Amino acid sequence: MLIPGGFRFGELREEALSGTLGRSGSLEVRLARGPREIWRAQRLRYRVFYQEMSAKPGVVSRMFRRDADRFDKACDHLLVIDHAARGRFGGIRPRVVGTYRLMRQDAAARLGGFYTQSEFDVAPMIARHGGLRFLELGRSCVLAPYRTKKTVELLWHGIWAYIRHHRIDAMFGCASFDGTDPARLALPLSFLHHHARAEGAWSCAAQGARGIGMDLLPAETLDAKLALKQMPPLIKGYLRLGARFGAGAVVDRQFGTTDVLVILPVAAIDRRYVDYYGEEGQRYAA
Repeated sequence: MLIPGGFRFGELREEALSGTLGRSGSLEVRLARGPREIWRAQRLRYRVFYQEMSAKPGVVSRMFRRDADRFDKACDHLLVIDHAARGRFGGIRPRVVGTYRLMRQDAAARLGGFYTQSEFDVAPMIARHGGLRFLELGRSCVLAPYRTKKTVELLWHGIWAYIRHHRIDAMFGCASFDGTDPARLALPLSFLHHHARAEGAWSCAAQGARGIGMDLLPAETLDAKLALKQMPPLIKGYLRLGARFGAGAVVDRQFGTTDVLVILPVAAIDRRYVDYYGEEGQRYAA
């Protein structure tokens, strides 16, 4: 299958994506298999978002120590599992150490919309590309000791296999800066606005009154090297892949973050990364 931009997807496998998608040492990337593994992903999200970062849990989240919402049941959950991890009482106990939540367009339609739509008005962008298949990426997190190049690459290896299998044409989702004061994020937000804003048919804006301007500093005053240094690794990774960003940011006070919209058509992915992972996902093949 040849998609815009010259990338060729291999023939789709008939079976579901139920097996191992990739391995590196003791780490495996695959989709969650059933409610218990989704629960383990939710526990990881709680640990990272609420215990390590500054998100404020509700009563139910605090009681069960899980980050969960109504979208989870409609999504696929990508996991990185360390099969050499040790339990509290010794012995080997495989552990979920990284996760990404994946929501396809047909699942969002059945649920009444994407999670992202609470912050960004993605509907006009999707409507302008009526023949394309969209995938929402969200709830990405990795346990602190595993925040390495290898873990992140395994997650993206899994996403690459997923978009090939489901013939996805474009991805989008929220990415976050820590903190709720846009003035303290003026440099990186302004850099995204002036140098990486989505335009034309891919343009997309924050929802009404929730949106705040990202053009906080003039383009000619920006120190690009310093701006990149101040960006979270995930946002820098999206930039390297070829992503563009929506107009306006949204302050999420529950999670203690300032969110931006990432837009990444598959055809825009930098060719270097396709070659690196392999058109058929050979790099971390199991």
